[in-house]
Amino acid sequence: MSLVPFPGPHSGAYPIAPDDEDDDSPGAKMSFLEHLDELRKRIVYSLSAVGIALLVAFTFITKIYDFLMAPTMKHLPAGSKLIYTEPGEAFSLYIQLSLIVGVLMAAPFIMYQLWLFIAPGLYANEKKMAIPFVLLSTLGFVGGAAFNHYIMFPWMMAFFASFNTQDLVFMPKLDSVFSLYTKFLIAMAAVFQMPTLVFFLAKMRVITARFLISQFKYAVLLIFIISAVITPTGDPVTQTVFAAPMIGLYVLGIAIAWVVGPKRLKE
Repeated sequence: MSLVPFPGPHSGAYPIAPDDEDDDSPGAKMSFLEHLDELRKRIVYSLSAVGIALLVAFTFITKIYDFLMAPTMKHLPAGSKLIYTEPGEAFSLYIQLSLIVGVLMAAPFIMYQLWLFIAPGLYANEKKMAIPFVLLSTLGFVGGAAFNHYIMFPWMMAFFASFNTQDLVFMPKLDSVFSLYTKFLIAMAAVFQMPTLVFFLAKMRVITARFLISQFKYAVLLIFIISAVITPTGDPVTQTVFAAPMIGLYVLGIAIAWVVGPKRLKE
């Protein structure tokens, strides 16, 4: 607090608050090096949580492997098995499986660390969105992983296994199957973050429910185009199976924008 002279015949002073005491200004009290140090700390905390969860998951790796590979084994033709041709391929797969499960287990903590990193750059009213951010982003990640495991990937393996004949035996390589599984897992986890994105855009008054409703037909068209690209078959049934959750997420985004955002954008 400082005193500034008051002009006039009766000189006095009145107090003003200096600019560096404004707690509501985003990022006002952190330098660039302090931001880097904060980022390093959050990364270390997140990696430590993933490491601990990885060790826990590795103790149950056999059950985890049976669970994750069950959709693949279910759709393999009779007599087919997953094979590996490199000495360390199976062990590497176990480590990667443990890592994926570890990230899933540590997802709430990771999202919270991400929020703690970006929170200093937000205004006081924006910092209250920590719980919705952690909750929605975690649910989106888990929901995308579940959709990939129970719906998308089994359909993919059923399609690839349909080419099995007396002259062609479908015996997929372990690493190839898991690589495909991981790619679709990441894609679905990203797609299922749509409600989280809509929540914050609506909170910041960038979009409204009215806007999302007006763009619904274009969104459906875009979703079916994406579904046609990522699905192995061109039949409408398969495309609808993959497009349905995306349309559902868009409708959920409309509901979220209606609840948390203004009904219209004011000039």
